Amino acid sequence: MIRITELALPLDHPQEALRAAILERLGIQDADLLNFTVFKRSYDARKKNSEIKFVYIIDVEARHEDQLLQRFANDTHIRPAPDTNYYPVAQAPAGLTERPVIIGFGPCGLFAALSLAQMGFKPIVLERGKEVRQRTKDTWALWRKKTLTPESNVQYGEGGAGLFSDGKLYSQIKDPKFYGRKVMAEFVRAGAPEEIMYVSKPHIGTFRLTGVVATMREEIKQLGGEVRFEAKVTDILRADNGQIEGVVLDNGEVIHSRHVVLALGHSARDTFRMLHKNGVYIEAKPFAIGFRIEHPQSLIDNARLGKYAGHPELGAADYKLVYHAKNGRAVYSFCMCPGGTVVAATSEPGRVVTNGMSQYSRNERNANAGIVVGITPEQDFPGGPLAGVEFQEQLESKAYELGGRDYCAPGQLVGDFIRGTPSTEFGEVEPSYKPGVKLGDLHPSLPPYVIDAIREALPEFGKQIRGFDRDDAVLTGIETRTSSPVRIKRDHDSLQSINTPGLYPAGEGAGYAGGILSAGVDGIKIAEAVALDMLAQHGKNA
Repeated sequence: MIRITELALPLDHPQEALRAAILERLGIQDADLLNFTVFKRSYDARKKNSEIKFVYIIDVEARHEDQLLQRFANDTHIRPAPDTNYYPVAQAPAGLTERPVIIGFGPCGLFAALSLAQMGFKPIVLERGKEVRQRTKDTWALWRKKTLTPESNVQYGEGGAGLFSDGKLYSQIKDPKFYGRKVMAEFVRAGAPEEIMYVSKPHIGTFRLTGVVATMREEIKQLGGEVRFEAKVTDILRADNGQIEGVVLDNGEVIHSRHVVLALGHSARDTFRMLHKNGVYIEAKPFAIGFRIEHPQSLIDNARLGKYAGHPELGAADYKLVYHAKNGRAVYSFCMCPGGTVVAATSEPGRVVTNGMSQYSRNERNANAGIVVGITPEQDFPGGPLAGVEFQEQLESKAYELGGRDYCAPGQLVGDFIRGTPSTEFGEVEPSYKPGVKLGDLHPSLPPYVIDAIREALPEFGKQIRGFDRDDAVLTGIETRTSSPVRIKRDHDSLQSINTPGLYPAGEGAGYAGGILSAGVDGIKIAEAVALDMLAQHGKNA
């Protein structure tokens, strides 16, 4: 198979133009082109109002491929196509009685469980929250009725925090084994749109993800796996030499296993504390804090796409911004949600935290993104492995007070924030956050160095995206859970905890992923490590 890169075509090209372009690029006859697949389609809109073209990566099957590759040996855009298929590393042997345990059923736990089940290892999944549809009802109860269910919300339940997000399926991780393709292919097989396999910034959206996740859960069960909801792990069994031996549930049930995957989300604070108490090695890690900002989506479309704004093939435009403030802090946009909403994302009573979410259509009136500032343990929250957790909790409690103590969020207009004056009424931009936004002064909600850096950055962002610092854009507080505040450190080769053999820290909560795709990829890697170790242990005991 041959891969062609950088094949550009006009935005509105007819479908048959792609085949014609391949024939022309390779200099072959139509009969010699046996098949082709779009591996990736992207576009470049950095030059406003210039012509936007689709740029393709195409995998081609043709007659006489060896001759074609020899003819184009000096052409860097025509090369042999890599093998992106996934090949399982193991198959469970007959007579294996031990079952791996997976704690958490977000993207990482989902793909760890699915991969292990497909290899025949019959995992037991323990999810503290509820199944996806009941979880959705509980989450909406917070947004509409201000009723929080601490074990079933944006953070906890089937699908993890990624379920109530933009459903982004792209990442900047290195993926030499193409595990990301495995993630995408499994989503499509479970009902996701086929376009996620090739568009440059694929997303699914919350409503579609719910059905996809439920379908994948059923496959795990059909393959002999077990998925338990409302099964909260409150303790672990750890031998004198550190070896994991099992877990204890909140109902007192003990499940024995020497292979336990920690696929925690970044908000499993009580579990972090339990692991630390049991001696599992944990360290504090950097994360970021800030606000959500909202603009009319039309403003972003016009700024980013120019005359192509609103084009159906391009959809709602996104952005990525970064600025280095004079106080040495990096300010950047995070988890940008085109045509989406700002959502209440707390999992704990008496605290307020925000996140962003989009549906597949991305057709809501506002664009939103986190505008956040990087912070580090050494500089900002010294005091031990769980200092970042405590720092987040303090900030979220303060936001709860500023919002009126009823899960409304504190907010301020951008112009007032820059000037340092409280806001009293909204302008054209209506905030999307539910239960609601209480206008006032956001300056007491975050440390002064964060406030100063964001205040300095917003006008600079306005130079990159005209109108970004418009007076009536809305800031909603606060964004604190951008990533896990801890890392549950693991060995580079075995992927096991550095001081608790058999325990596999994985995904976002353990500090090894950031988003649906990278968490899914990490889940596959962990599943392979577990499977290989279980085979080795079984061989020793046979």
